[in-house]
Amino acid sequence: MSDSETSRFVHPLSRQVPMKPIEEIYWLRFYGCLAVFSFHLLDRLNQHHDNVYLDLLRIPTVVGTPTFIFMSTFLFSMRYASRIPDGFLSRRIVYVLVPYVAYGLIYSVGNSVGRKMEGGDSQLVNNLVEYLLFAGWHGYFLLIAVQFYFLYWLFVRFELERALPPGPWLIVGSLISAGYWCLGYWLAWEPPGYLSWIVPLGWIYVFFLALLLARHYPRLGQVKALRTLSHPGWLGACLVLLVVLTLPDWLEYSSKEPWVVPLFVIYILVMMRYLHGRPATPWVKKVNEYSFGIYLAHPLFFSLVDVANGWWDLGPLPYTLLMILIGLAGSVGLNMAANRFELGGLLFGKRLVIH
Repeated sequence: MSDSETSRFVHPLSRQVPMKPIEEIYWLRFYGCLAVFSFHLLDRLNQHHDNVYLDLLRIPTVVGTPTFIFMSTFLFSMRYASRIPDGFLSRRIVYVLVPYVAYGLIYSVGNSVGRKMEGGDSQLVNNLVEYLLFAGWHGYFLLIAVQFYFLYWLFVRFELERALPPGPWLIVGSLISAGYWCLGYWLAWEPPGYLSWIVPLGWIYVFFLALLLARHYPRLGQVKALRTLSHPGWLGACLVLLVVLTLPDWLEYSSKEPWVVPLFVIYILVMMRYLHGRPATPWVKKVNEYSFGIYLAHPLFFSLVDVANGWWDLGPLPYTLLMILIGLAGSVGLNMAANRFELGGLLFGKRLVIH
């Protein structure tokens, strides 16, 4: 996906020259990528050193996955508006499903090899079903993306905004999503893999938030409700409340929690308002280039560090530093090597072209 597709937009009703880049998207992709990376890093650390400090650090990382979902819908709305090009769905589906299958195979086979090395049954067939059919790995996000591509196509193709205006439906969608995650807890619903996570009801609020902000971009501060909710004080109050609830160990930490819904809405509003027009730094743009590869590949390299830790019993600090270094360097290196060939980029995650 090129830079012109992901960070620039044209006037929705004309063929004018593309306007300046949407700098906020560079910052959001940068934060979203590192948030997902950090969430999985902290999850590994938590398995060795479970304490309240790691729980506190996990709070700002839970917005990583919904950030990626938000960006896709927002950018499509900005670029295409009511004129979706031919082949939109087929191109997007190929773009996400091919790496979903490629990495699903890698992670499932890797898990089987690990089981075998530990003296157990490899369970290869069960792993393949778990990872590929039941979305039992962190790439479940890609299946959410496919559903949202289709939902956006339907929304535009049948002019559903008339019946589902984004403003009121952001409120309705937030209640639906929070209610869905609460219902999952109440019913103790545990289907195979991550099937409960890919149901779009849990993410529908992100879809309407993206449509709403695309409609009013870049004049978000001129809409009273958006201006009020985008005040940093609301975000600060949310974080303080979450810290207070963390201390007695009352929270669970993932992007699939009811409390993430209001946190994410306010976080996006603050980011979109106060980062508007702020040029992304070279480092931010560099992370953007490899963001898809980092998202997909970093647990592979985390596993290598875990193997080394099993051999040498690394201390907490060396273990953490190696996780960060190997996780980032390995993911970027793999993405660079893969994107030397068109098929490699398709299989292992396209490198974004950032100017």
